[in-house]
Amino acid sequence: MIGMKTTLKYTLVAVACVGLAGCETSYRNHGYVPPEEDLQQIVPGIDTRATVEDVIGVPNASGVLNNSGYYYIQSEVKHFAWQKPTVTDRQIVAITFDPAGVVENIESYGLDDGKVVPLSRRVTRTSDGDISFIRKLFGNIGGLNVGQLLGE
Repeated sequence: MIGMKTTLKYTLVAVACVGLAGCETSYRNHGYVPPEEDLQQIVPGIDTRATVEDVIGVPNASGVLNNSGYYYIQSEVKHFAWQKPTVTDRQIVAITFDPAGVVENIESYGLDDGKVVPLSRRVTRTSDGDISFIRKLFGNIGGLNVGQLLGE
């Protein structure tokens, strides 16, 4: 009988150790974000889609609207026991292009408390030529003529 109790104790300890080992937290990285040194080699206003691919590689995703940009995304995901995996860190590098395919802007974003936060931004031109929807809307307020609306 003494041998059976000892075997049972060792079996329970072994099962407990295996159960605790399964509760270990692990982190996995998904995706790719180019290092800052490589991003510094890209010059907005000069480099094109082809040179971006040569310098830092093919992107994880690209813009679906007019193929407007390249997006490099890297996420760190925490896995713990039976719990749902959670994203603990996310880095996004967005490279936008003008209609001619020349680099227009390079922006980096991070994940801070579940909100996307811009980390850096490099823009080559001002937005003087770009008129937003709100600016267009308010720009037309003074241009209305009541006589024209009434057909006079």
